[in-house]
Amino acid sequence: MHIAEGYLPPLHAAAWTVAAAPFVVHGARCVVREVRERPESRLLLGAAGAFTFVLSAIKLPSVTGSSSHPTGTGLGAVLFRPPVMAVLGAVVLLFQALLLAHGGITTLGANVFSMAIVGPWVGYAAYRACLAVGLPFPVGVFAALSLSDLSTYVVTSVQLGLAHPDPSGGVLGSIGEFLGIFALTQIPLAIAEGLLGVLVFRILARIAPEELGLLGLKAALPGPTDDGGPTARATTTSSSTENRPDRSGA
Repeated sequence: MHIAEGYLPPLHAAAWTVAAAPFVVHGARCVVREVRERPESRLLLGAAGAFTFVLSAIKLPSVTGSSSHPTGTGLGAVLFRPPVMAVLGAVVLLFQALLLAHGGITTLGANVFSMAIVGPWVGYAAYRACLAVGLPFPVGVFAALSLSDLSTYVVTSVQLGLAHPDPSGGVLGSIGEFLGIFALTQIPLAIAEGLLGVLVFRILARIAPEELGLLGLKAALPGPTDDGGPTARATTTSSSTENRPDRSGA
């Protein structure tokens, strides 16, 4: 991920930008609606953006024209659903391109599409699937963060393969080569990111139970046998929002 400036042909860069733009616009509207309807969620929105910025700024050299790193978008996808991460991820990637020289401006659309659009949607789908079959909430969080990470690099491999076909194997051969190289670094990073996500949600359940309750993430809160504190504090809040859809799947 973080395809470098100028590494994509102009036509490819423009196409990925056009493909990403509607998702970012829709995500901006979702952020505005979220803040207007639940102003108390602003701190968690900021935390989701900061989490993505910090993790995705950890740069490990990979194939020419790209780098490997965690993405962090799965956390925000579980908290606020994927559309919000399209705009948060776009902002993160823009700042990283301008301030850290991670990625580029012409390749911003491609990087947004892989990390801020496909990654969150795949991660959120995995999270919902885990809860649908009755798996514990931490398993869903682990799946969300690890698969959002891995799917980002699958898309990046496709983007690079389309832009730079292998002389003998063509586009498919090039995609396979990029996937093989990324897998060496990205699989362990994805596992580590999934474990970190579980830890972060445990911390949030202790320090922000009311906010998680408002977001419909009751499954993230400790049960009454833990210490009674967060659950008890979240009861009043959740009772006032009982008509809101429960996004935890519980």
